[in-house]
Amino acid sequence: MAAFSTDDFLVVDIVHREQPVPDYLKSRVEHLLEQGIIERLGRGRGVRLLLSQRFYRRLGKAGVYTRKRGLDRETNKALLIRHLRESGDAGCPVSDLQQVLPTQSRDQLKRLLSELRREGRARLVGERRGARWRAEKGG
Repeated sequence: MAAFSTDDFLVVDIVHREQPVPDYLKSRVEHLLEQGIIERLGRGRGVRLLLSQRFYRRLGKAGVYTRKRGLDRETNKALLIRHLRESGDAGCPVSDLQQVLPTQSRDQLKRLLSELRREGRARLVGERRGARWRAEKGG
């Protein structure tokens, strides 16, 4: 059985409140990851921490974990395509699409849109402020 320090409990509380872990506590994050208490989601600057599925399950709140973790990549792309289709020929600026997936950073959203473009399911029309994303007819 692993031992936990006061700092570990502080990190768990901070992660639960969805706050950034202060520098003086970051050394405890790896220990909590190894123990399966918290999970790391995302990559690069978009990385975030959340309490693990096992932790939420033990509390009897597995649904909270699912909500906080967010939707999987394919579901996020499907939501974007649905919104683009509903927008029709007018298309959508990225700011509208951020409202569809508010938990995604702007960079994460752009990666999803790039994937949709490569898959032939969406296209970008226009430039800068006038740029709009549209669903491809067959996409």
